[in-house]
Amino acid sequence: MCKDQKRAVVLDAEGVRDYDWKLMSEDFERQHSLRPALSKAVFHGILSFYPGEKIEDKKMKEIAREYLQKMNISDTQFSITKHIDKGHSHLHIIANLVNNKGETIKDNWIGLQGKKVAQEMTLKYGLKEAISKDLSHTHLEQLNEKEANRYIIYQTILEMLPQSKSLDNLKEKLAVKNIETLYKYKGQTKELQGISFRIGNFKYKGSEIDRQFSLKNLEKAIYLQEINTSIKPSAISISNGNTKENIVPEFKKTLDKGTYILLLEVNQQENNQSLPYEWKLGKKRKKKKSNRLNS
Repeated sequence: MCKDQKRAVVLDAEGVRDYDWKLMSEDFERQHSLRPALSKAVFHGILSFYPGEKIEDKKMKEIAREYLQKMNISDTQFSITKHIDKGHSHLHIIANLVNNKGETIKDNWIGLQGKKVAQEMTLKYGLKEAISKDLSHTHLEQLNEKEANRYIIYQTILEMLPQSKSLDNLKEKLAVKNIETLYKYKGQTKELQGISFRIGNFKYKGSEIDRQFSLKNLEKAIYLQEINTSIKPSAISISNGNTKENIVPEFKKTLDKGTYILLLEVNQQENNQSLPYEWKLGKKRKKKKSNRLNS
């Protein structure tokens, strides 16, 4: 994170010698030796800000320190490094999960907690919110294989969905791209209950790829997409309780927010438009579905 000084600026640190990356590494390792059996002794959080958003270094330091506090990572070594080589400002936070007393800092559900904290801080500091992913801002070569494959599946589904007439049709198209689609059924019935995707040795639930790719949202997107493209707007209506609503131009009102965003993404992808940027201090979600800061 700190070796290349052309792109890395250490903004803040505690308990380590931040003026030299080798010495800093030695300091982290020395404290880790208090718990040598702890294999995962490093917390690495990435706080990314919306492209073009200008944040002063002082404010970044404040946000990063508060982020660690809310993550319950305290009384330990850490460093906060800003990278300046991308189109958007982002921070790398490295913290020792062996604290200054030689005790282990628990990291249970840390990814879920990180997203929730990021969402809270986005609102508190008035930062720009994300709408969805934009892979043009994502550097797959810097991700581990599991994360990189998750992005590949995301991008491929976006490309194939506009051409798909059904889930099975989408499954066939993904298979050509070496992505396997797996259905989960309710008990011994034929009632679909969930959907997963496998690439190589990695398997992900649809909602793990993106919350818009849950079984429910994919079914809804395919169905409504088909209606929207094959029937004249004046003829489109759906039953909603005891009333009927016109889908076009009232298309958005008939969908839950997640499905509408998915259809928006698909249409943008089909028209070669760039998608809004997501992997940053992110958008607020319903509590029951919350998780990363993009960490």
